[in-house]
Amino acid sequence: MEAPSDGRPGIGAIPVPRPTNEGGGLKVALVHDWLTNQGGAERVLWSLHKAFPEAPIYTSVFAPRALPQFARAQVRTSFLQRWPFAATRHQLYPVLRTFAFESFDFSSYDVVISSCSAEAKGIVTRPETPHICYLHTPTRYYWSDHYRYAKNPGFGPLNPVIRLAMPAFIRHMRMWDLAATARVDAFIANSAFVAQRVEKYYRRDAVVIHPPIQTNQFSIKEDGPDDFFLIAGRLVPYKHVDLAVRACRELDLPLVVAGTGSELPRLRAMAGPRTRFTGRVSDEQLAGYYRRARALIHCAEEDFGLIPLESMASGRPVIAFNGGGLQETVVEGRTGTFFDRQTVDSLKDALRRFDGMRFEPEALRHHAARFDEAVFIEKITAFVTALRRRSAEVPTT
Repeated sequence: MEAPSDGRPGIGAIPVPRPTNEGGGLKVALVHDWLTNQGGAERVLWSLHKAFPEAPIYTSVFAPRALPQFARAQVRTSFLQRWPFAATRHQLYPVLRTFAFESFDFSSYDVVISSCSAEAKGIVTRPETPHICYLHTPTRYYWSDHYRYAKNPGFGPLNPVIRLAMPAFIRHMRMWDLAATARVDAFIANSAFVAQRVEKYYRRDAVVIHPPIQTNQFSIKEDGPDDFFLIAGRLVPYKHVDLAVRACRELDLPLVVAGTGSELPRLRAMAGPRTRFTGRVSDEQLAGYYRRARALIHCAEEDFGLIPLESMASGRPVIAFNGGGLQETVVEGRTGTFFDRQTVDSLKDALRRFDGMRFEPEALRHHAARFDEAVFIEKITAFVTALRRRSAEVPTT
């Protein structure tokens, strides 16, 4: 029960951003569900930290070794930091997290921004203090993916017991989750796809500000790509990496699988002789794979999807499942091509079609630059300043 992660290792020795005046003199606090693993949500938080470097970060639990880039940030944890296994098995404590976030005191701040896919949206602020929630998705295990989690809660031998308790637990937590959304003054969704979920489950509107990539970390290979396709990220069931492994085996195409996860043994067993598994890779190594690949294959339905944009920033197109947030970044025939069903045959058809397509690397990189971190910071800070200004103009009685 956790936010999606890209399965990549720690970013390493990233310099702490220099203080800026982006916040317009406002005293800002940042809030995040948990800081225990590297993932897309944590990368967004890092960019928020760059936008507001003086803002402390409130979170339920923090594992500094897993996220070394936050080592010098002002990270303030809840009482759960002292609980057994809280930093490694935070999935055990969703109810306690509601108390943890409600216990934080934000009375001294002008604006509070939560980066959220779970309970961080439940913080309590003063009436005059705007709470902006950057929502990665409405909590999956209460809403959109409830039935998938009900079949496999992810607790191994304890699954039968968890399944018995889940109906009453889910009803209670859905009521809390809906009540928590009423405490949010403005929602920002990471994609139009997620904004639709916000409207459906929470009956709230959301402005869309897409998550950022750091375009300058990627470059184009001037002499053209090597002869392999790439799939990257966590090797877990919902990513459907098996589709790429089977399709490339049946078409006798070279494939590099970059990442680790629970599916790795099964994928190795089904792979053909031209599929290579890299295991865990660094950001620098992954950037090298991007720029050398013929194309990135992406089989999952994502809330947004940063990995495809990183491939485009490297001048390489994407062969993507036609669903979710990737419909907002992949442009058919210009930055990649889609396959319409999450089946091996549908992907094979796309791979055959791709063979006759041509893409301009500079055009791909230019498209990816629209999602650069500098653009994200500009949009976020403008949104925060405008909302705070409107809040200040509301007369009090």
